[in-house]
Amino acid sequence: MKAAVLGATGYTGQILLRQLSTHPDIDQIIAVSSSIAGSSVIDSDSGLHPSINNKMTLTSGLYVSVKDAAALKPEVVFSALPHLASAVVCDPFYKDSVVIDLSADFRIEDPLLFEKAYGEKPPREDLLPSAVFGLSEIYKDKIQTADLIANPGCYPTATLLPLIPLLKKGLISGGIMVNALSGISGAGRKAKIGNLLVERSENTCAYSPGTSHRHSWEILKEAQKADSNTTILFVPHLVPMKRGMAVTSSCVLSKDISNHEMKALYNDFYKDKPFIKTVFPAIPETKQVWGSNRCDISWHIEGRNLILFSVIDNLIKGASGQAIQNMNIRFGFEESAGLRLHGEI
Repeated sequence: MKAAVLGATGYTGQILLRQLSTHPDIDQIIAVSSSIAGSSVIDSDSGLHPSINNKMTLTSGLYVSVKDAAALKPEVVFSALPHLASAVVCDPFYKDSVVIDLSADFRIEDPLLFEKAYGEKPPREDLLPSAVFGLSEIYKDKIQTADLIANPGCYPTATLLPLIPLLKKGLISGGIMVNALSGISGAGRKAKIGNLLVERSENTCAYSPGTSHRHSWEILKEAQKADSNTTILFVPHLVPMKRGMAVTSSCVLSKDISNHEMKALYNDFYKDKPFIKTVFPAIPETKQVWGSNRCDISWHIEGRNLILFSVIDNLIKGASGQAIQNMNIRFGFEESAGLRLHGEI
């Protein structure tokens, strides 16, 4: 099967190339970069082994343009392009390919809510009704038949996976306070003074609190699908590490529940879900999931006060890994194919 990666020179694009290079069901990889089309992929990305060229014979191991990629008719297209641009650039592929969009262009199906979050109208509002939100563990049934999959953001993925099982059971009363910590790579591969080593080392801060962060709307609309009465106050933080994400959510339980009951609830809800691991009574750490597609979950109960903990690798489960997982689900491959279950040392 042929897979195209748009935006193959960014962090998520580079990781997709690595994952696809070892994926047992992918025969050809089409690396797309309009800015350096015609350049050698392995010369531009020195972290790649020359063996990837065995899967890039259609393009002679070179980056190609969007037009040239479309002519090769890939069965699946991963778009790792910027928000508000991705949906337009993908236009040549909607008819003949399954498109997995890692931008936010299709994540919010309500056009008015999208405009509230991003300050602009959706770039392809006409396609919003056909897009499926690709939170793999929650929407697997819909993903199996979708031709347009909106890969979730990293913050929504790490926040929603521990919350949704409880919300669906009506176990949360009142508002939810979410504090989320992200590595610097979450900002993407671009030159920015605030992301320089001397600016970020030994430094951490909150930013875009509450609804001023665009991901807050993505989190809220999904949480309210599970429980329409849910309210969320979201506070992201930037921490001085390359990658990784830790989310702590605080709320009040609607009834008394034991740790044993909590563990049984998660085990039942996520049974047969290979990338969800409950680690109670431990508190999960980002280093334990680094390089893997896992989301590790735990909790702490005091009376009816509940604190939830979750960690992911923001570039894997929060981006490229979940995109591969969605491809696996959509095409009937082994769900864990091409993905790591174990964190790296």
